[in-house]
Order: sequence, then C-alpha cells, then structure tokens
Amino acid sequence: MTEKTEAQKRAQKNYMSKFIRLEFRATSEQRDAIQAHAAARGESVNAFIGRAIKETMKRDKETAEG
Repeated sequence: MTEKTEAQKRAQKNYMSKFIRLEFRATSEQRDAIQAHAAARGESVNAFIGRAIKETMKRDKETAEG
C-alpha cells in the first residue's frame, strides 16, 4: 500500500473534522447481531446505526405529534 500524500492527509483531516465520535456500549452478542444485520443489508455498522437512529427519531416525532 502506498503512503498518503500530504494533500490526501489534509483532505482526510478536513473531512473527519466535520464529525464527532459517539460511544455506544454493547455486549459481544449485541455487537455480533448488529454486525450481522448490517452486513445482511449491505451496510456498514456505522451506516446501519445512523439509519436506525434517524428512523427512530422520525417515528418518535410522528408519534408525539399524533
């Protein structure tokens, strides 16, 4: 694998600066189930968790607005 150029390193640093890191605690079994579910849907674990949160927040808002 080739070393990243300085421009690539700057671009990645700029991209990553737009995000914050959240921590989520799960048991090994939960992690395995999440990974398997995400893989079965062709998603990364991060994409699946983001989608799950977004859909749940939308559903909760719709329920609250009743």
